[in-house]
Amino acid sequence: RNNHTLFGVLNYTKTPGGSRRLRSNILEPLVDVETINMRLDCVQELLQDEELFFGLQSVISRFLDTEQLLSVLVQIPKQDTVNAAESKITNLIYLKHTLELVDPLKIALKNCNTPLLRAYCGSLEDKRFGIILEKIKTIINDDARYMKGCLNMRTQKCYAVRSNINEFLDIARRTYTEIVDDIAGMISQLAEKYSLPLRTSFSSARGFFIQMTMDCTALPNNQLPSEFIKISKVKNSYTFTSADLIKMNERCQESLREIYHMTYMIVCKLLSEIYEHVHCLYKLSDTVSMLDMLLSFAHACTLSDYVRPEFTDTLAIKQGWHPILEKISVEKPIANNTFITEGSNFLIITGPNMSGKSTYLKQIALCQIMAQIGSYVPAEYASFRIAEQIFTRISTDDDIETNSSTFMKEMKEIAYILHNANNKSLILIDELGRGTNTEEGIGICYAVCEYLLSLKAFTLFATHFLELCHIEVLYPNVENMHFEVQHVKNNSRNKEAILYTYKLSRGLTEEKNYGLQAAEVSSLPPSIVLDAKEITTQITRQILQNQRSTPEMERQRAVYHLATRLVQTARNSKLDPDSLRTYLSNLRKKYETDFLRAEQVSEKTE
Repeated sequence: RNNHTLFGVLNYTKTPGGSRRLRSNILEPLVDVETINMRLDCVQELLQDEELFFGLQSVISRFLDTEQLLSVLVQIPKQDTVNAAESKITNLIYLKHTLELVDPLKIALKNCNTPLLRAYCGSLEDKRFGIILEKIKTIINDDARYMKGCLNMRTQKCYAVRSNINEFLDIARRTYTEIVDDIAGMISQLAEKYSLPLRTSFSSARGFFIQMTMDCTALPNNQLPSEFIKISKVKNSYTFTSADLIKMNERCQESLREIYHMTYMIVCKLLSEIYEHVHCLYKLSDTVSMLDMLLSFAHACTLSDYVRPEFTDTLAIKQGWHPILEKISVEKPIANNTFITEGSNFLIITGPNMSGKSTYLKQIALCQIMAQIGSYVPAEYASFRIAEQIFTRISTDDDIETNSSTFMKEMKEIAYILHNANNKSLILIDELGRGTNTEEGIGICYAVCEYLLSLKAFTLFATHFLELCHIEVLYPNVENMHFEVQHVKNNSRNKEAILYTYKLSRGLTEEKNYGLQAAEVSSLPPSIVLDAKEITTQITRQILQNQRSTPEMERQRAVYHLATRLVQTARNSKLDPDSLRTYLSNLRKKYETDFLRAEQVSEKTE
């Protein structure tokens, strides 16, 4: 399930440092447009220049965890144990391996054009890389390098230091070689003695042991000779040892301890000489992790039709889709448009259960984060306003640890948003107030909406309370949106079924009783669904009687609507005189129509 996250969608990093950097960027995106655009320029160049992309990826994938290597190198062990000695020797070989990759990395970056890539290429010109490598090569063999496999690395550590530097070390290594040769010779003799296909194997836990792949029916009496002990079997593969081999392993370990101790003394002296130059490795670690992350962004773009985002004062996404849903679903998700400006910064989104409201809110948040970390985004076109914070109120789980009910958790989360949101925030709220009764839920939602409307934050508010949609009449910067559904007749059951289109449209939803329809297609007993329909009809009739507008309310609404439109026009209008005159004339006609409707309501009431 780790892949079902934004980190999983974007993580094609090759190094642990790149992976950590990606994670930290997702958790704390950038807010500086210039820095973001520099990253986007790099991603664009990597996408356009295949030679640069594959050349850089090839070099970066060979780097180890430079950041961890650096922290381990500068640590002084509390005790000079065999493990500490082995670790120091290993890390010095890792350091040599890392420094030998600096020149290939420079060659891969030499023809880059973007300022950020050129800056990283320039940082690799530091002379200290060469100084450290030269000092290492005076002591460490040229052939000593990082290799996969515990036996390979053991051999590298044994012969890391050049010969003729320490006479006793050379003698210990010759002894070790003789023991290893004796082990190989002994296993060959055993293979000849018993006519079995034995081979020498090694693990860090067991040392040298014997391995054999053979059908048990081919063995004499279906069992191995009594000389072999500690036998384990997986299918037709046997692993075992012998008393002589255990003794030789002990001699081998004793010889290794001597080698590691003497090598450790030489390595410590070498490290003390290079400590003054080691600061350049911090710069190298930063370069490698950043290049790895940018390559990961470019890789993600090649697998899907992402687009480079722009940064303006508007959130405008043309045909954007959910990046995680795309990865986990068979078909490409339904794409939707989004348009939010300072003049229309509050969207109220309605629609039936399962119509796509929550998914849409998460999609907007994910796209905003992707844009602000320097990644391309899943859309045909995308423009974003820099968000200083992203606030969400989506989850509805109880919290046992803090003894919070669903509703109390909602209130704590919304209180945090209200105390911390500012004009540059992106706020996403999903079905606030459903943890309490309808009247109080609507009241809380209405009050929260009015508070958020005093900010210039971009807000998307998904709700089932259709009463909230009337806020659009009072506030010009509110827009009602809804997810469409279609009704399809099911001939076999002679009932209507809901077909979810997952398409966002203007206006509030016209669907009624969609909760009942969802219950009907579930496994609820038909009698309960029928009772629920009758009770809903009665309650709806009572609510409609209580909600009828008075003529005075209609007149006030018409006046208020005209006033808000006039204020908005006075503040924001850029129309020429003729167009403004036409607009005001249409506004007057609308007001007269609304006022006339109020008079007609008055006559009907009388």
